Amino acid sequence: MGAGSNAGPHFFWRNRHYILDMLDQRQQAAAEFRRTMKWILVVAVIMVAAALTYLKLTGTLTANMVIATTLGVFFSVLLGCGLFAASFFSDKSGHDQSISDATRHQRDRR
Repeated sequence: MGAGSNAGPHFFWRNRHYILDMLDQRQQAAAEFRRTMKWILVVAVIMVAAALTYLKLTGTLTANMVIATTLGVFFSVLLGCGLFAASFFSDKSGHDQSISDATRHQRDRR
């Protein structure tokens, strides 16, 4: 470990409030992400029901059509909304800030 190393107990004790706040922030962000994903699952199920209802009102439903619609709509909603939720989680949990800080530190050394 060199003179500029951040490892060791001195780093922790000097930055303990920042580290503890960051851990608390990540826990809150993770809880909010789980809650958001539950709502996304509910919305995905509602969207599948709405799509199947629309298809039933406009024609006959076959087993293949029901399976394709259910899987397609459910996973499309889950993927689209889940990626948005993951990006918000990344921002709120501090992951983006730690990357920004690391690249800023490298840029400042040049």
